[in-house]
Amino acid sequence: MKRALVIGASGGIGAALAAELETRDYAVTGLSRSVDGLDVTDAASVERHLGALEGPFDAIFVAVGTLADGGAPEKSLSAIEPAQMARVHMVNAIGPALVLAHVERLLPREGRSTVGVLSARVGSIGDNRMGGWYSYRASKAAVNQVIHGAAIEIGRKRKEAVIAALHPGTVETAFTAGYPGHSKVSPEEAARNLCDVMAGLERTQSGGFFDYAGKEIPW
Repeated sequence: MKRALVIGASGGIGAALAAELETRDYAVTGLSRSVDGLDVTDAASVERHLGALEGPFDAIFVAVGTLADGGAPEKSLSAIEPAQMARVHMVNAIGPALVLAHVERLLPREGRSTVGVLSARVGSIGDNRMGGWYSYRASKAAVNQVIHGAAIEIGRKRKEAVIAALHPGTVETAFTAGYPGHSKVSPEEAARNLCDVMAGLERTQSGGFFDYAGKEIPW
């Protein structure tokens, strides 16, 4: 049986990804802060939890993130609060980087494997036409760079691994509850879309940034 790992498995999208992968005949291992005590912002916690795992995993999803660490996204430069900005970066960029440091060991040496890391379209510099949301945008741009670099590094030894940054769309979760004006999809639909995207990507697309329909997003 194929094996999958979901980091952030208790969140709205993470839980839906775990359930969707099970319908696709994966044996799923899930880790999260609320259930397992995994704190992706703490290197020792990441080492303890991921270091205890035995691979290989055919599919890995990293579904962790915060919008504004309990505050509100900044509408202007004057609203930036340094400590909050640092915390958003810790969760959205540094956390996934710490997780990705363990990924090569957890992937099979031979054969296709996939790693999808949740990002967001607002992390695209080329697509930014509205400004604002400085901490969230910057942290997602940062994690995109981490993912791209990880794909290059891991791909040197795991030749058939496909690693990608993923924009899931606006998903109906607690994360987006304060933004009623946006058109949203259910976590279940988002999970199906993301699994389909990762299943359809070619090895040559590793390191790319894709939306829920598999369309490439500009950096």
